[in-house]
Amino acid sequence: MSFLDRSHSVAGPGYNRWLVPPAALAIHLCIGEVYGFSVFKLPLASLLGTGGKPGAGDWTQTQIAWVFSIAIVFLGLSAAVFGKWMEKNGPRKAMFAAACCFGGGFLVASVGVRIHSLSLIYLGYGVLGGIGLGLGYISPVSTLVKWFPDRPGMATGMAIMGFGGGAMIGGPLAVLLMKHFSASPTHGVAPAMVVMGIVYFLFMLFGVFTVRVPAPGWAPAGYVPPAESKGLITKHNVSVDRAWRTPQFWCLWVVLCFNVTAGIGILEQASPMIQEMLLVPRATAGIDPADTASIAAAKAPLAAVAAGFVGLLSLFNMGGRFFWSSISDYIGRKPVYFIYLLLGPVLYCLIPVAGRAGSVGFFVLLCVLILTMYGGGFATVPAYLKDLFGSVQVGAIHGRLLTAWSVAGVLGPLLVNKIRESQIAAGATGVERYAPTMYLMAGLLVVGAICNGLVRPVDSKNYLSEEGSKK
Repeated sequence: MSFLDRSHSVAGPGYNRWLVPPAALAIHLCIGEVYGFSVFKLPLASLLGTGGKPGAGDWTQTQIAWVFSIAIVFLGLSAAVFGKWMEKNGPRKAMFAAACCFGGGFLVASVGVRIHSLSLIYLGYGVLGGIGLGLGYISPVSTLVKWFPDRPGMATGMAIMGFGGGAMIGGPLAVLLMKHFSASPTHGVAPAMVVMGIVYFLFMLFGVFTVRVPAPGWAPAGYVPPAESKGLITKHNVSVDRAWRTPQFWCLWVVLCFNVTAGIGILEQASPMIQEMLLVPRATAGIDPADTASIAAAKAPLAAVAAGFVGLLSLFNMGGRFFWSSISDYIGRKPVYFIYLLLGPVLYCLIPVAGRAGSVGFFVLLCVLILTMYGGGFATVPAYLKDLFGSVQVGAIHGRLLTAWSVAGVLGPLLVNKIRESQIAAGATGVERYAPTMYLMAGLLVVGAICNGLVRPVDSKNYLSEEGSKK
């Protein structure tokens, strides 16, 4: 197992740094499957029923939504707890642990599906899988920042765009596998999870075997470090224990939390939302409500269409991560975040308008634009942290900041599902089940914009000396 040690992953002279991004993508494309979890929601809610309808004892969508939320909570917690360990031991060991946890989480969850134990699904996909998410998320990002000091935004975008694209693969793959194993007692859910767990584990090993870290003192050819700090970009370094006590850290924490809360609410509920708001009303228009057989037949193909929508969101989520983070290398991190946090509220407020108009095209356009900025927020924040706190412990600082994602992973789905249930109880249908949530998300983004405006350069009293001690 010494192969996993940091000392065995140091790149030799002449190593091409462009060989590192594929290793990062191998990890992030796998763990990004969590964004496609919504394709499991309806099947999991009807395991005991027939014809896709819930049966007595089936779980509600709100109960199932906690699987996703727990996974995101443990993503942030594990990233925060193990960030310093990862910086010390290197990305290879962290990536291997991520592969074991993430792949194993699927296997444990599949047992929970077979015996109809939601707590076991929480433990497998949520806790164990979430730990794999956190370890797998921060290790490639920290490594790429060190390989690309000249273009940190583009570098983090390369890694994190894979996470955004994970659902583009995972969502359709899950639907395909569930269809293939549909004759199983669990309607294909359990065997699909087994196959996905094994495949993802093996694919993540590619990243483990190929990742490298730069040798001490390495710099890309022609790169000249800044002679002095300029604006928000510092030439100094701040330790993780000092950084998380600064106001800049907590301003960015709120920015990330609210940006994620807004976007994750759409992602987690994407499949049911497009069906309830637009697809089902269109497909069942003109059918007698008492004709349940015809309604069921009209709804049958909609799951595949919704899965395609989830995949499309994933594609734009992925593209936005690379596009916006690369743009931030030219116009700065703070201006890019203002774009996310001021244009976003307008788009959220227009979603109910598109739903009431019955315009699938307009609705999809709004959602994909939102998802580019949602993904861009994730990809830009590591470079934002590097600008403010330096690169020495940026992976550990990033890990602490991801606790904002943990909070948002609970808050976003909880708001969407609870407000949806209250609206249903009040007799709301279609668009009105989601409209109040969209307006609330818009308000959260405005608060995030205010916090972004409050970010200032870090006080010099927080800098590390050249010897690594605090000044």
